[in-house]
Amino acid sequence: MILAGDIGGTKTNLAYVKQGGERLELGRSAGYPSRNHGTFQEIVRHFVTAYPQKIEVAAFGIAGPVIGGRCEATNLPWVVDAGVIGESLGGVPTTLLNDLEATAYGVLRLEAGDLAVLNIGEADSGGTIAVIAAGTGLGEGGLVWNGSHYIALPSEGGHTDFAPRNELEIELLRFMLRRHDRVSYERLVSGPGLFTLYEFFRERSAVKEPAWLAEQISGGDPSAAVSRAAMEGKDDSCRAALGLFASLYGAETGNLALKLLSRGGVYVCGGIAPKILPRLRDGAFLASFVHKGRFSPLLQRMPVSIVLNERTAILGAAHVALSLQR
Repeated sequence: MILAGDIGGTKTNLAYVKQGGERLELGRSAGYPSRNHGTFQEIVRHFVTAYPQKIEVAAFGIAGPVIGGRCEATNLPWVVDAGVIGESLGGVPTTLLNDLEATAYGVLRLEAGDLAVLNIGEADSGGTIAVIAAGTGLGEGGLVWNGSHYIALPSEGGHTDFAPRNELEIELLRFMLRRHDRVSYERLVSGPGLFTLYEFFRERSAVKEPAWLAEQISGGDPSAAVSRAAMEGKDDSCRAALGLFASLYGAETGNLALKLLSRGGVYVCGGIAPKILPRLRDGAFLASFVHKGRFSPLLQRMPVSIVLNERTAILGAAHVALSLQR
């Protein structure tokens, strides 16, 4: 029995996982609003108390760099230590890995129904695989073939410098520099980033924010309100924001694919992509992905898929946990 988890800035998901032949089978699971809890240990304690099981091994992916089994979370005021968690679970072997490292391993466990294909491409057997995921932040990683199996590459690539591609994005960069002394891709290609793009377009617009939209923004998740209005075609600034979001997402995914030479495929993960799938399919994402000058033909041959399975990181953490038992 494996206890596996995905520790995110907005939500932390835990699940029991068992190996069934070649497949990993998800058992009891639960999600917890991360910021409602003072520590990750508190969430683990809630889960194992509510759903007691004899645990043999545990593994957790977390948004942030993991050094020596310890992580200071990027978007949470938490310090998570694998040794401390293992002791709290009665001394079971426990590992902590970067969330995109876990997501990358999870990609290896996906099935056909877990994917929405944007570009069929021509995958090379054993080719490097790129993994990118926009959610509370922007995670990036990959998988490299070592001759017998894939090894995940942890990364903090989402924090690299934003590079505008045209006059509109140069204007966007100036808008952002009034707020921050440095602008990363995560500032724009993430949940909070979508709302920032809306603010940019609203500032440029001569149309005042409608009262119904202001009420939705103030009453809950601002980015979700913007996304919903854009998908329903109710507001031009929202629609423009989501359109540019898809384009920027595609551009940075293409950047990652170039850096890793991802001939094994490109997987777009995270909580946002499945929710805006029609916008990612309408052409802007893929056009930006392949728009790389002389290397556009190379990008056109790369398979690109949207990952629909929201438990991918948990599957990846469980995949790594199995190695602790060998």
